[in-house]
Amino acid sequence: MKEPRHRVRALHTEDTITVYQAYPPEIGGPAARTGRFPAAWKRDRMTWVKPSFLWMMYRCGWGTKAGQETVLAVEISRDGFAWALRNACLSHYVRGLHADQDDWKRQLRQAPTRVQWDPERDLRLAPLPYRSLQLGLADEAAARYADEWIVGIKDVTPLAQRVHTLVRSGELDRAAELLPTERPYPLPEDVLAPLRA
Repeated sequence: MKEPRHRVRALHTEDTITVYQAYPPEIGGPAARTGRFPAAWKRDRMTWVKPSFLWMMYRCGWGTKAGQETVLAVEISRDGFAWALRNACLSHYVRGLHADQDDWKRQLRQAPTRVQWDPERDLRLAPLPYRSLQLGLADEAAARYADEWIVGIKDVTPLAQRVHTLVRSGELDRAAELLPTERPYPLPEDVLAPLRA
């Protein structure tokens, strides 16, 4: 079956969804140990979360890029994720979806979350023809994320390194077996419709 262009795929349970981020060890290490971001985590900056493990690997270079050496799997409540999407604005203007450029800019200024769709990635991190969600959290959304939504934080850097090693040696089937099981995430049409790029 053909994959739709815009669909959230994620590791999820009945109550939670897992998103990924990458940080320097001084932030990622304490976050994984305590299940909360340390004081050094900047609440006044937009923080981007990604439900796609492979898109995170593309972004952080399998945990090798400077400042992104610690890859975190952050399990958050589905209620929090739904709040973020319902209060989101697309990160770019779309004719027909927004009344005009000014309307979009106004929504963007007011929205505590932003949605961006980028090409999903395969094991070699090449782009696929369908999109993966990125969710930017600022202001109230970032505070809710850090203080209310997080159920658990796990350091998955060793997993990233194992998968990367297998990919480099051409063992793609073995690498694929280690990937998190990302299934289509159920979203009501009224939530997804205004966020399609």
